[in-house]
Amino acid sequence: MAAAENPGPAAAGPAAAGPGGPRGAAEADADGMGLTDLPGELLELILCCDVLGAADIGRVSCTCRRLREACQPRGKVWRERFRLRWPSLLKYYSHTDGVSWLEEYKARHNAGLEAQRIVASFSKRFFSEHVPCDGFSDIETLGCPSHFFEDELMCILNMEGRKGLTWKYYAKKILYFLRQQNILKNLKEYLQRPTDRQSFLEGAVLIDQYCNPLSDICLKSVQAQVDDITDKVRKVLRTKNPRHPSLASKAGEVLIPEVELQRQVLDAMNCVLYEQLKYKGNELDYYNSLNSYIHQVLIRRTGIPISLSVLYLTIARQLGVKLEPVNFPSHFLLRWCQGKEGSTDIFDYTYIDAFGKGKQLTVKECEYLIGHHVTEEFYGVVTSKEVLQRMVGNLLNLGKRESTDQSYQLLRDSLDLYLAMYPDNVQHLMLQARLYFHLGIWPEKVLDILQHIQALDPSQHGAVGYLVQHTLEHIERRKEEVGPEVKHRSDEKHKEVCFSIGLIMKHKRYGYNCVIYGWDPACMMGHEWIRNMNVHSLPHGPHQPFYNVLVEDGSCRYAAQENLEYNSEPREIPHPDIGRYFSEFTGIHYLANTELEIRYPEDLELTRATVQKIYNSGKE
Repeated sequence: MAAAENPGPAAAGPAAAGPGGPRGAAEADADGMGLTDLPGELLELILCCDVLGAADIGRVSCTCRRLREACQPRGKVWRERFRLRWPSLLKYYSHTDGVSWLEEYKARHNAGLEAQRIVASFSKRFFSEHVPCDGFSDIETLGCPSHFFEDELMCILNMEGRKGLTWKYYAKKILYFLRQQNILKNLKEYLQRPTDRQSFLEGAVLIDQYCNPLSDICLKSVQAQVDDITDKVRKVLRTKNPRHPSLASKAGEVLIPEVELQRQVLDAMNCVLYEQLKYKGNELDYYNSLNSYIHQVLIRRTGIPISLSVLYLTIARQLGVKLEPVNFPSHFLLRWCQGKEGSTDIFDYTYIDAFGKGKQLTVKECEYLIGHHVTEEFYGVVTSKEVLQRMVGNLLNLGKRESTDQSYQLLRDSLDLYLAMYPDNVQHLMLQARLYFHLGIWPEKVLDILQHIQALDPSQHGAVGYLVQHTLEHIERRKEEVGPEVKHRSDEKHKEVCFSIGLIMKHKRYGYNCVIYGWDPACMMGHEWIRNMNVHSLPHGPHQPFYNVLVEDGSCRYAAQENLEYNSEPREIPHPDIGRYFSEFTGIHYLANTELEIRYPEDLELTRATVQKIYNSGKE
């Protein structure tokens, strides 16, 4: 695992004085020079060699005064040891003078052990249910820097090979939580700033980061890509007007007052964005959540009106042209003042459709765009917070469109963001409570939310009372659970079960690849599900074994035995929950983790026998 050797005092024990240990190496040979006789720089170079471990350095430093000085805690040797072991952490040390690298090494080492302990405990604690937010309470009270803990989680996630799947699964869950908590703090700090210091681009990046906490997204890299587009616009502008003020070194710090010069900037922007770089509104896949994430807009060069508008107005502002966001119904727009600055007359503005290749619209054309008349209030400028509210609202609506794990996660993330901006919004608090209730997760949190709703709006007592009653029933049922159900293949009632946990299967009718993670001797679903899935049309109907399977498309299904067959070319199943049930992929089948093996204790033997019979015998 990723934790390092312990560099502490215990590492420098009696072995250091042995004839083959560092003490012997330090003593002078009868006919030659000893290690301690070498010049300081050469000695440091040797001690910084990557073949030496932390324990080696600990033992060396105990041999004599010269080597102890060479391995001093604040010196180059321990700094190099730290760098070799955890190179990505050096970015957190802007000033390295005075840093005790030995102490930092120990702290990172101990953080690694703590991270491993917590990750290892999660499978047992949360195998049967979603990891609730209160499951991370012991992480929030860590006595080490959070970046040390995160670094160990990344080490787990980056382990090579097909082993450690359960560790990787829970390390990912924990890292997701930690990063979201940090991003949420940054968002709240952003919202507390004066509005003139709230960058639209930064707000879009924060939303992007929160919904994609495991992706490498940062404002600096996004800004660099926007700057690159801005430079391209300047090149085009230079060919049209070599003396344009936007070409000056401090362009963007001062707004350009002349409308004609502003027009030249917008024309150059349209040329670069829509003609050279081929940016466009994503009409074919409008309801894809990637359209709302600014880093994906830059990669895919497509988006929805609001995400393209944020990009457009950011570039314009960097070139000295002030554009303002307009919360137009159904289609987000920008406005460009043609009259007196700050005018309240909607006809003093030209409206820009960044989704429509930067087309400039009149008031009447804006109404044609959405097909109906709107009042003047919809042409007014909105704040950065209101822009973020609309972006999050779009994601909320996308999360409601489907009933998949991915859409539920998007709904949870977007609700978190919305309630961070508007913590007392009863409608969204109720939606959050219903979502958690529907998913059967974190019932204690559901009760807290419902209590808050009741205090904010007593008229909600009917809906609140219903959810409180059923949530309390859920909590009581959970207390009554005596332990996991164990299924023995040797039981007479299980004699018809042919397949076993971990086998890679293929569905005969639909052709999908999947892996078995559970089974029942007969269909255990309700009458409505059996009727909707037309199970009675099967030759053996519901009176045959049914299998819980993880499918390669990310779904979980319940398949009849007669519809499954061995996969002639077994391969890994790219399912997000694979690590929840399995610890390793052997290349042919999956190995159940400890918790799944407890529930199906006799399946592993059958799985191995099946693999030997179906696959290995064929090779022979």
